[in-house]
Amino acid sequence: MVQNIINLEEHEDRVISIVKAKHGLRSKSEAIALITKAYEENFLEPELRPEYLKKLERLKKEKGIPFKNIKELRKIIEG
Repeated sequence: MVQNIINLEEHEDRVISIVKAKHGLRSKSEAIALITKAYEENFLEPELRPEYLKKLERLKKEKGIPFKNIKELRKIIEG
């Protein structure tokens, strides 16, 4: 566990206290952990699973059907 000393404005401290009370948490540390987890899930890019990366590599190697425009693609698809 890492410990930090942080400086917060009064409003930010109130927000943390509200999160703590709303979720029934025991400490402001738990509230900050909850806030950072929510931020991570909503705003940071997720890490890709290794099996998905392998699938992407396989798909990159596959050859596609060449076409010049939508009409030509539609002809290929519809026969």
